[in-house]
Amino acid sequence: MSPLTDQQIIDSTRSWVENVVVAFNLCPFAKRELVKDRVRFVVSKANNEAVLLDELARELALLNSNESIETTLLIHPQVLQDFFQYNDFLEVADALLVEMDLEGIYQVASFHPDYQFGGTEPSDAENYTNRSPYPMLHLLREDSLTLAIDNYPDVDLIPERNIQCMNEQGADKLRAILAGCLQKPC
Repeated sequence: MSPLTDQQIIDSTRSWVENVVVAFNLCPFAKRELVKDRVRFVVSKANNEAVLLDELARELALLNSNESIETTLLIHPQVLQDFFQYNDFLEVADALLVEMDLEGIYQVASFHPDYQFGGTEPSDAENYTNRSPYPMLHLLREDSLTLAIDNYPDVDLIPERNIQCMNEQGADKLRAILAGCLQKPC
């Protein structure tokens, strides 16, 4: 069996965005950018945290110099497979924003196959709001996020609504949907 290609990984991730994030309206702003083709999907070749940090810096610089890209999903299937190591890396990612003088301009959102919110059990359905086919860092423009939030009614209710939606679907169904997004090696 050969390893997955970058395109297969991107296809899996796009399928997850369409079949989970957009289909369940977890992020009411995602569909618009996906339809406008303003979401950059990029697969990292990093196999350690230092290389991933370098790639994150390059993606932030690209995003900062290219207004046609609204948001980037930096997918890193070979590094930070352990959720707790991944979660610790988020502090490093935030420190990079400060170092690059991009704090308040961009933010990094987190998605991981084993995502677990504090105070939940690993099997809880609500964790699927942030569970993705592969570990990834989602780079968001703060100005765009603020504008979208300012123009969305009851934005504070989104997390609560998402939790309710995931709980209504159930962990078994969500696990099957997520598994269905994954591309299989040739």
